[in-house]
Amino acid sequence: MLAELVNLKTFKAPSGAFFLPIFILLLSMASIQFSATWAKDLFPILGVGGTATARLFLAGLMMTLLFRPWRITFTQDVLKSLAFYGVSLGFMNYSFYFALERIPLGIAVALEFTGPLAVAVFASKKKIDFLWVLLAAIGIVLILPLDINSNALDPLGMLFALMAGLCWAIYIIFGKRASHTLSGGVASSMGMLIAALVVLPFGLYADGTRIFNSEALPMAFMVAFLGSAFPYTLEMFSLKKMPTRTFGILMSLEPVVASFMGLIFLGENLTLIQYVAISCVIISSLGTTLTQDN
Repeated sequence: MLAELVNLKTFKAPSGAFFLPIFILLLSMASIQFSATWAKDLFPILGVGGTATARLFLAGLMMTLLFRPWRITFTQDVLKSLAFYGVSLGFMNYSFYFALERIPLGIAVALEFTGPLAVAVFASKKKIDFLWVLLAAIGIVLILPLDINSNALDPLGMLFALMAGLCWAIYIIFGKRASHTLSGGVASSMGMLIAALVVLPFGLYADGTRIFNSEALPMAFMVAFLGSAFPYTLEMFSLKKMPTRTFGILMSLEPVVASFMGLIFLGENLTLIQYVAISCVIISSLGTTLTQDN
């Protein structure tokens, strides 16, 4: 009976290659969100700009030693993509940390998601994709802590989060291009080095010699590894294995991962509305994944 309803000869179960980029991306998000809790502890020591600069510099150093990009001969087109990728990566991190200083993490992450959602909309080729984008947008709106004091919503902090979102969109586009011709590790290490060089003058101007506080080096090293070196290498792998629009919508799981990290490590309980929001985002991510062109 079942065989009559389903043609078993033509049915193909999703392969491991189908799910691996998704798992890798989830692992990347978990690492980033976990490191964010440590980064906030560094703000009083290194300063916000100093923390962002130290994170990018240490991550770039680690990844350069690991992947040795100096062995590669880069074409002019690849260097152009890497330049945009690195600049956007640097200012994405720098802007987000300044947003995180002024507004709650959930709001900062949600506003930052205007970038990936914009990439998903403009890259869409199917009408049903707009449904997944709509569901993701609803989830992001619902996950905002609307019951907080409105005075906490600093306009400058919101602007920094939106700037981070714009940089994130550029990062997705040019990271995809760079990953076509380079391995994920080489592309990430070059992008991280460029990012560190770009934000270094801003970090020195904002926080001066506080950046070089040796006592904070172990924690800064872990923030760099868990918040940049490790997850961005994983993201480059995912970018190479899935369409840009799919990557953009799947990244909407970031507020969900952040919520669970808050529950596990900070004891933050979720409300019913937040569970509804998580459901919307998960359905959106599953929908865009299952309807992608293979």
